Amino acid sequence: MILSRPSTGIWWGLLGVAAFSFTVPFTRVAVAGFPPLFIGSGRAVVAAVLAAAALAITRQRLPHPGTWLRLALVAGGVVAGFPLLTSYALTAVPAAHGAVVIALLPAATATVAVLRTGERPPALFWAVAVLGSLAAITFAVLQSGGAGQLHWADLLLLGAVACAAVGYAEGGLLARELGSWQTIAWALVLAAPAMLVLAVVSVQGQPPPATPTQWAAFGYLAVVSMFLGFFAWYRGLATGPMAQVSQVQLLQPVLSICWAALLLGEALTWTTAIGAFAVILCAGAAVRVRLKTT
Repeated sequence: MILSRPSTGIWWGLLGVAAFSFTVPFTRVAVAGFPPLFIGSGRAVVAAVLAAAALAITRQRLPHPGTWLRLALVAGGVVAGFPLLTSYALTAVPAAHGAVVIALLPAATATVAVLRTGERPPALFWAVAVLGSLAAITFAVLQSGGAGQLHWADLLLLGAVACAAVGYAEGGLLARELGSWQTIAWALVLAAPAMLVLAVVSVQGQPPPATPTQWAAFGYLAVVSMFLGFFAWYRGLATGPMAQVSQVQLLQPVLSICWAALLLGEALTWTTAIGAFAVILCAGAAVRVRLKTT
């Protein structure tokens, strides 16, 4: 039986989400042995080497000059912004906490896609999106000890969500023109010089005292989270419909929290469970409203 385009897009999206779901817990493992700046930049350098090799072997043509600015948005969002901000944030908060705040990403991506494409969903979409944002911020405040004590790491995580939303939405559109893996590959190559400088500066005079486990976590972040996972994710978004495929990302925080419990021994508290449920419920409602307007 041949799958329809929507079904194919959803399956590719699920594969990408499964790959990304290990990002938060493995970042939490890696920051115990590496400087956050090295994790955020070094993984991009490794992925850029793989990307350059793939582009060269397959003899890909350079993108049109007008495409480079859009690739810069993708690079700034998912190659630089999200990895660097989450790396610093996860030095201070548990992986489960980070996963719940990042659960805002599906609704944020849908919002950016709406703004980017010029579509006009009903007011209900914006109401649910704002409600989801408030749920995530409330969760972060409660986890940090009450009102007025929002942890600085939560601000970094919210910034990471904004960066990834821009990178995902623009990358999904570009993937329809350049191809899924080509989009992330060119974005990595574009960001490589800056990321290399940051990686060198982060370890200058002091090599990371990491264990084999921490090196393995870093390797996953570089090869899968930063490169191979985007093959599936951008292909799913490009195959579309983009709003429908983006719904599968709602599974990512749930999976990340489960991996954090299984791999890191983090407790699954009622606060975390309720916070995750509230944010995912709001994000799912926002994306569903968006879907009905296409």
